[in-house]
Amino acid sequence: MSMKPIIPLTCLKTHGPLQPVPSSDEITRETTALRSPGGESYPVVDGIPRFVPTENYASAFGLQWKTFRKTQLDSYTGTSISRDRLERCVGGFDAVRGKRVLEAGCGAGRFTEILLKEGAQVFAVDLSTAVEANQENCGGRPGYFVCQADIRHLPVAPRSFDVVICLGVIQHTPDPDETIKTLAAHVAPGGLLVIDHYRYTHTDMTMTRQRLRNFLIQRKPKVAMAIVRTMVAALWPLHRLSWVCRKLPFGAQFRGIVLRFSPVLDYHEYYGQLGARLLYAWAVLDTHDALTDFYKHKRTPEQITETLKNLGLNQIEAYYGGNGVEARAHAPG
Repeated sequence: MSMKPIIPLTCLKTHGPLQPVPSSDEITRETTALRSPGGESYPVVDGIPRFVPTENYASAFGLQWKTFRKTQLDSYTGTSISRDRLERCVGGFDAVRGKRVLEAGCGAGRFTEILLKEGAQVFAVDLSTAVEANQENCGGRPGYFVCQADIRHLPVAPRSFDVVICLGVIQHTPDPDETIKTLAAHVAPGGLLVIDHYRYTHTDMTMTRQRLRNFLIQRKPKVAMAIVRTMVAALWPLHRLSWVCRKLPFGAQFRGIVLRFSPVLDYHEYYGQLGARLLYAWAVLDTHDALTDFYKHKRTPEQITETLKNLGLNQIEAYYGGNGVEARAHAPG
């Protein structure tokens, strides 16, 4: 398996061009590093360029997406959940067809596979080792490239992409406004920026979940994952029972109590088409996601709009939807 960057790679320090070692036009599993003319070097591990240390504040996400590599892929679930969300956020797939797309925070590839299927050239990047799951799911397809890097310090020149997409990520970075500014700087003139962000009323932070999160983010990723798995296994029968009994006398009240006090995320009402097995897998995945993120910021549509305006973007749309606030805007032509 080999990859050819859809955008020329540049050194983070000198901004000079990077070339594979041994010399080649493509990056393969035999490639050991990328090197600049000035001698700066970046490792390539398992065919994936690495511009950050393998372990960092997003390590829990890396473990999460490698553990649940296929769980949210439409190609695996047989649904259109990810496709519908992506299509809504970008405003229709005509916006990405034939375009150079930066997918910032690509995870295991739930959106990557759709972008590729819709004819986009995708530069996928993630801070965590989720890039390995992404490559397993999407590697070998035309127009695909993936690397492990900080989306605030990308190994490409500014204004290189027709479309920049960042979904489910910005709220987990140290400074959301800085992240949005960096993403906007990579949009080509007239290009499109698509983002989302948690909202202040997002329900993943009940008192129970907040206390658990404070505990779990201090644990090693594998320990936190084991605790979440055990907790969901113990509480899931209550969730299933409350769903089955929801239409019985007092059933609605029982389900309300379960949802209010249980830290487990439950998608029976929203994604019933997944079926019992996948609903359980999504519960484990997203409960882990909600309880192990090192940063969890929140914004309103008005705050997002103000940030985008201050960056000089136009045709701004920001609204409540999906996981919180969804927004898109264009760079000046």
